[in-house]
Amino acid sequence: MKLGNEKYKYIFDEILKMTDDGFIVVDEDGIIVDINNQYCDFLGRTKEEAIGSSILNIISNSKMVDIVNKQYHEFGMIHKFCKGETKEVENDFLLVNRSCVTDEKGKVIAGVAQVKFRLQTLDSAQKLMREYSELQYYKEEYNKIRSNSHSFDVMIGKNKNFISIKKRAMKFAKTDFPILITGETGTGKEVFAQSIHKNSIRQNKPMISINCAAIPHDLIESELFGYEEGSFTGAKKGGKPGKFELANEGTIFLDEIGDMPYDMQSKLLRVLQENEVEKIGATKAIPIDVRVIAATRQNLNEMVLNGTFREDLYYRLNVVNIEVTPLRDRKDDIVLFADYFLRSLNCRYKTLISISDEVVKCLINYNWPGNIRELENVIKSAYASCEDLVIQVNDLPSKMISYTKFKNEDSPDKKLKTLVNKYELLLIKEALKRNNNNIQITASELGIHRSLLYKKVEKYGIIF
Repeated sequence: MKLGNEKYKYIFDEILKMTDDGFIVVDEDGIIVDINNQYCDFLGRTKEEAIGSSILNIISNSKMVDIVNKQYHEFGMIHKFCKGETKEVENDFLLVNRSCVTDEKGKVIAGVAQVKFRLQTLDSAQKLMREYSELQYYKEEYNKIRSNSHSFDVMIGKNKNFISIKKRAMKFAKTDFPILITGETGTGKEVFAQSIHKNSIRQNKPMISINCAAIPHDLIESELFGYEEGSFTGAKKGGKPGKFELANEGTIFLDEIGDMPYDMQSKLLRVLQENEVEKIGATKAIPIDVRVIAATRQNLNEMVLNGTFREDLYYRLNVVNIEVTPLRDRKDDIVLFADYFLRSLNCRYKTLISISDEVVKCLINYNWPGNIRELENVIKSAYASCEDLVIQVNDLPSKMISYTKFKNEDSPDKKLKTLVNKYELLLIKEALKRNNNNIQITASELGIHRSLLYKKVEKYGIIF
């Protein structure tokens, strides 16, 4: 015996009464056409208030309109309700399944959502806790980025070249173009990326960062694009969203893009071309809207020429290039940075330590291979070593002292061999002095054999 459509309505209503879950059905315009009593009770609404209203009037951050318009489904997601939209203030998040409904011709006729009020198994409870913790983590990371001091207004620097670069970055922050930030390690590429995001039209959306050099090659695809439950051994129950999905409508920062494996570069290119990601193990792609900022310390142009970086990806990322100046070319900014780092330490530890004029000269004369990051570490180290209220030269790392002495010495002979020998002599003398002329300890510190150190002492006529 076949059941008529009107009988299915009674059966469906009875199921909605029996279930412990909440159900809601919307039409193709997002208007609520049915909702069970359990869900109404959770929301603190009556059926009369809900049915016939837009779901956005009842659940202001609902994704059901998007589900219907873009025709997709999602299962086991966490939904956190906006303040005041649930009957109990402390009970404001649920595990939810959502899906669009199509007819035999593939036309969308409705959207349906199921929410879990009672967690039936320990696995479900653990999933909820795990997923909510992950949600809170990304929320905290997002708030941290939004609240930190990195913005164009507070960037340190009066160097003309730096000012020009900053103006260029401010100009392109207002666009949606992909940006490639290049420069040496420690020059502040991530600071520029954060400032660009904070001054863009996406500033109120998340900025998600990933360091391509820090992720193992076999994990980078799952980190970027996510995976479905059971897609590989060790996959987390319920799957995991990727960084692109988490950055949707915001910005993704791909740090050290030059270290991305070559096979992953083609997958990244497809995502940038199609504006959609496909999780590992998934059968359907997810549409995304993400602004891409990439950064690298490497010369991508050379990598393209030698075949280690895809040319098409390079041009896709390098729509706008911002090359950050190394600190050695910003001599007029070195003291500004040093004062800033020292003020932060004095404020944190309630001290009044300052820097001597001799130290300032050393800082300016040093070549700073580690750039701003190295300068910050040097100031911290000198602050910790300082025994009075003024940081002196002997509080600095020995390599800086030796380099400064070497650079300040006038010599008519500028041949490379002569200069290298002079610098080596200074390093050995400084190391012997630190170690009270102990050959064994000094050789170990310099990373050479004791017999070789004796030969160099004899070569340079060093007297103990």
